[in-house]
Amino acid sequence: MRSLATTTACLLLFITSIHLDASTNVPAVEFNKVSAKSEQTTKLITNLIARYHYRKPELNDELSSAIFDQYLHNLDPNRSYFLASDIQQFENLRFRFDDLLKSVRLEPAYAIFSRYRLRALERIAYARELLDAGFNFEIDEDYTVNREHEHWAVNTEELNELWRKRVKYDWLALKLAGKVSDDIVDTLSTRYLNIDRRIGQIKESDVFELLMNTYLSAVEPHTGFFSPRATENFKIRMSLSLEGIGAVLQMDGEYTLVHRVLPGGPADLGQELHAGDRITGVAQGEEEPIVDVVGWRLDDVVDLIRGPKGSLVRLQIVPKNEPPGGVNRIIQIRRDTIKLEEQAARQSTLEIDTQEDQIRIGVITIPTFYVDFDARARGDKDYRSTTRDVRRLLSELQEKEIGALIIDLRGNGGGALTEAISVTGLFINSGPIVQVRDSRGKVNIRKDPDPGILYSGPLLIMVDRDSASASEIFAGAIQDYKRGFIVGESTFGKGTVQNLIDLDRYAKKDSGPLGQLKVTVAQFFRVSGEGTQHRGVVPDFSLPVIQYRKDQRESAQENALSWSQIKAARYRSFSESVVEDAHRQLIRKRHTTRVANSAGFQYMIQKARLDLNAAERNSFSLLESQRRTERALQEQQTQSLETKFRGNLTADPGSQAETQNLASKEILLEAGRILVDMLADIGSLPILVDRDVNNRPSIAVPQQQANN
Repeated sequence: MRSLATTTACLLLFITSIHLDASTNVPAVEFNKVSAKSEQTTKLITNLIARYHYRKPELNDELSSAIFDQYLHNLDPNRSYFLASDIQQFENLRFRFDDLLKSVRLEPAYAIFSRYRLRALERIAYARELLDAGFNFEIDEDYTVNREHEHWAVNTEELNELWRKRVKYDWLALKLAGKVSDDIVDTLSTRYLNIDRRIGQIKESDVFELLMNTYLSAVEPHTGFFSPRATENFKIRMSLSLEGIGAVLQMDGEYTLVHRVLPGGPADLGQELHAGDRITGVAQGEEEPIVDVVGWRLDDVVDLIRGPKGSLVRLQIVPKNEPPGGVNRIIQIRRDTIKLEEQAARQSTLEIDTQEDQIRIGVITIPTFYVDFDARARGDKDYRSTTRDVRRLLSELQEKEIGALIIDLRGNGGGALTEAISVTGLFINSGPIVQVRDSRGKVNIRKDPDPGILYSGPLLIMVDRDSASASEIFAGAIQDYKRGFIVGESTFGKGTVQNLIDLDRYAKKDSGPLGQLKVTVAQFFRVSGEGTQHRGVVPDFSLPVIQYRKDQRESAQENALSWSQIKAARYRSFSESVVEDAHRQLIRKRHTTRVANSAGFQYMIQKARLDLNAAERNSFSLLESQRRTERALQEQQTQSLETKFRGNLTADPGSQAETQNLASKEILLEAGRILVDMLADIGSLPILVDRDVNNRPSIAVPQQQANN
């Protein structure tokens, strides 16, 4: 750590050097003054993080170094703007960010941003010059898409060569998509002008927001700062009243990335937009031209996608299995309000044949753990909640005389903790559900609020890598109580609790809105004492990975809290006579055989491998003939898989999306078959069973609970 005088001298060095770089045609720009609002917000954030964050992070040289690296990565993730000499000069600040934050002297960090903006404007100007000359696509050369781990360019000539290949790659991608040269020039010229415009519109508050979130993400990935505008967008999203497409978006370099598709929203119902897709263009209605949004601010893209209920928006996307700049396609989504009803739990049944009989299995799908807080606060006796809906659905399934039950939590990203606890209580008699440890080390045990079991029959829980937070609490408790079995993939692994702090509560008079701070304040632990953080819930029976998705689980997040455990709570599990190891091995063997012989599973597994190979490829030929050959081969392999699968069907499913949807139904059917295999050894299942006249397990629904 250095003195304030040394830091100030460093600041002057940066600003001076930036002015010396003004020999280019690009005007030198810098932010050399931190606003009073930013100063006030910085003091609040650093104090609140030190006081309330679960980790109790210390602003020291170690954290400063992490902030420094993350800041450079956030500014130039592909290492295509800064020169090695820039990085060497910035290195003087590696261990100074802690002092800058403590003293609220952010000018040196702003100066780094000024250098970034200068370099970016230089690059965009050079890219636009390249469009005039065109390119020769008969030269055998390659372009590296992701340069995150490459060296920084040592001089302008090396940077020029990098950008020549990048623009050539962008041009070739559009040419392969069927665009002619004039249209390509127009599209890329507009795209680069948009990037230029976006950079030129950056304000001090934008740089401040980036810097604060860089600091907070270096502390822990679920802690962050929402500017006043970001706060408003967050409130709209959380209210479930957004009239749009129902997707959470984020920036990925210069692309708008679909981070998550909200259950029950228009995009989810349409099944054409997926997490990991990149949005490159937006058009209104059926006839308006597509606006290229590569390089746009995220807020501007969101504003373009939003619109009145019932209106049509067309999105040009690069699918998740394509590299950045890859071949795109256009989808249509009709905007609508995301209704609670569309995210509500629902029921269905499966009929599974055995050698002796046919077993009917009930399925309850829970997309999220929800509760209408406003209606409950008003005293509305008919307010909607997951628990109330699951009670009703169980009653409906009882009338259908099911022999077992599946709870499907795939894609359930969490929701209300109270609902996860009370839904768990429907399947156990009484006892603790989850343990919550705060930053002081105090453990609060949350218990089943309603003693008694609503369903006592055989139970299986389906999960995947997107099952997170509240879903993991539910699944973990069912597993710990030996109440049922978990089938699927290891879950997301988010075992932390966040609170929102309204910074305006602490604002000085007339300072204007400051925004909100989301801070991690506690950690979840299962009743067994094991954490769900980082590891997630590991299934008793694993299903194969049947869809390529970039791993965004907690274990893949930078600076995520590690797994830990605490003392187990006092609880009484169900029968200790769990399915014996030998019988489990037999179930797994049958499962493996069925998967190997299933046309649907083999189609999905092989399609996932093709998508993985395509998405993880990093080097691409700029030789047009080779790219066309590669693309034709990829399309041929995909078509061959689809044709092979369709050959096993009795009817034509129609589109490729319908084909994949039909294949994915095999997952639920296989979960049912695993459950039936376990029922074959009914004496060893960890269940409390009420038998009906046919000696089948049935549901016990206390009348006073069913009518609540």
